[in-house]
Order: sequence, then C-alpha cells, then structure tokens
Amino acid sequence: MMDMSNSKDSVKVAVIQAAPFLFDKEKTVEKACDLIEEVSEEGAELILFPEAFIPAYPRGLDFEAKVGERGDRGRKLWQKYYENSVEIPGESTDKLAETVREKEVFLAMGVIEREVEKRGGTLYCTVIYFGPDGEIKGKHRKLKPTGAERVIWGEGDGSTLDVIETDFGIVGGLICWENYMPLARTAMYDKGVEIYLAPTAATEDVWQSTLRHIAYEGRCFVLGCNQYVTRDMYPDYALEGLNFDREVICRGGSAIISPMGKVIEGPLYGEEGVLYAELDLGEICKSRFDFDVVGHYSRPDVFELKVNEEKQENVRRKKFDD
Repeated sequence: MMDMSNSKDSVKVAVIQAAPFLFDKEKTVEKACDLIEEVSEEGAELILFPEAFIPAYPRGLDFEAKVGERGDRGRKLWQKYYENSVEIPGESTDKLAETVREKEVFLAMGVIEREVEKRGGTLYCTVIYFGPDGEIKGKHRKLKPTGAERVIWGEGDGSTLDVIETDFGIVGGLICWENYMPLARTAMYDKGVEIYLAPTAATEDVWQSTLRHIAYEGRCFVLGCNQYVTRDMYPDYALEGLNFDREVICRGGSAIISPMGKVIEGPLYGEEGVLYAELDLGEICKSRFDFDVVGHYSRPDVFELKVNEEKQENVRRKKFDD
C-alpha cells in the first residue's frame, strides 16, 4: 500500500522552459546537465523539463510523409532523429543520473526513446523520472500521439502509467494532449498523484485553462512545461521540411498551478527561462476537504474504470515440452 504521508511540508520546484540543440543528443544532454546544476544552486528539489526535450520536438517538420507516399529526404531526417533518440538506460541517462546524484534532486525529463532490447524503428515520447540518488525510478510513454505525431512515434501502454513516491509526495502525470483523456487523468488521480507533471508542446491559450482545470479537478499542484524555440535553432538540413514561415516556432507557456486552480507562476511566453515556486504541500489536503475526485466525490456504484497495466507484447515466447 502506498504511504500517502509526506515527510516534508514544502518543496521548491523548477520548471525549465528551454530549447534543445535540435537533433543533437549529446549537446542537449550537456545543456540539460548545466541547467540542472543551475537551478539546484537556487534550491530547486524537483525539476521538470519539456516534452521531447532530448533530442527535439520536431514541430513543423513533415518528414516528407503523405498519405500513400514517403520520400527519401524524410527518411534521412528520420534516421537522424532515431540516431539521436535516447535508450533507457543508456549513455545519455547515465550522464543525467550523474548530475542528478551530485545535486541530489528529483528530475523529470522529456525524451524521445528508442527501445534498448529491440533494434526496430519505433520511437516513443517518454518522460523519465530520476530520484535524488540518480536511479531511474520510472518512465511514462505517451499513450496516444496527436495528429501527425502518429507518423513518428509509437503508442505506449498502461504498464508505464507510473507515479513515484517521494518525501514530498506522489509525483506523476501525463504528456501534452494525453491530458485531454478523462480516463487517463482518472487513472492518475486514483494513484494518488499530488504533484502532477504536464510536459507539453501545446501553445494554445486554452492550454492554460487545461492546466488550471486539472489542478482543480485533481486537487493537486500542476507543473506545465513547454519549450521556447525559434527558426534559427533548426539545423540547416531540417529547414527544407519546415512548414512554418514564422520566426518563433514554439512560444512556450510554462506555468505552475495550485490545487485550487490558481496560477502561482507563469505562463511564461517569448523566451527561455525558469519558473520557481515553493509549494506548500498542506494546500493539497486543504483543497480536498470539499472535493476528492476518486474519494468522497466518486460514485463507484454508478461508474467503473478498468485500467490494463500489463505490458503489451506482439510476440510472446514460450518453451514447450517435447
């Protein structure tokens, strides 16, 4: 049974709105480690990076994919994307873990993941959770890529609907438009999430309403984290497939929300930067006095949610006796 009591009364969080070195895993990991060190010096204990930070959220790129056709230019760009994706565990996670362990922080990092055990062509949009000891405590693969994301990412399954116990509460969350899946949110609430992480690429004004709704519905702190990316950050070889003329490709919109749906910090637009907040964890308990979405405000006699958390395999091997 999960211990829902916290040994700390508050936690300082840092939401990092930054851009990667697009399609360059090594440089982006180095930048991430520098940022982790920087915010830890400011006292941050929980650090959140954006969706797909390593090696890129390839906004506006078409990978030369059309219905019924794919082109060689797109295949070459895909190869670059694949080669710079992250294995879990692997060299990139080892470097992140070393910095996390040195600074003794909790880190949630958005990556594009390729499977260690399979040399296939499937990538996943994933968040990795690192504990202050540098160990990987869990990961979550995006359940449903949105729109054209379905061309480049596979679907996760229920086996990675992770929440992590920490001394400042239960940490978990969903990625970008997964947060518009009511049943997925309910599954997370039922796991007792208290600090809800929502790394994203969504920049619409309504996204801020979404963050506030989740906080008020789940009676949890919500940390929304996005990137700030401009056209000149794209490598030359990718620009041919960029379908935007604008200079600012992703404007950001990171924010920190209280369990009563109030904005604590942000939204941050138009620049790279860090949002800091000291979260009073007692606010979680107080907020649930009159609304507990999976407790006294649920009706299990009327509604039931079944969640399949078994890892899905398309090939199941079994040895048979002769």
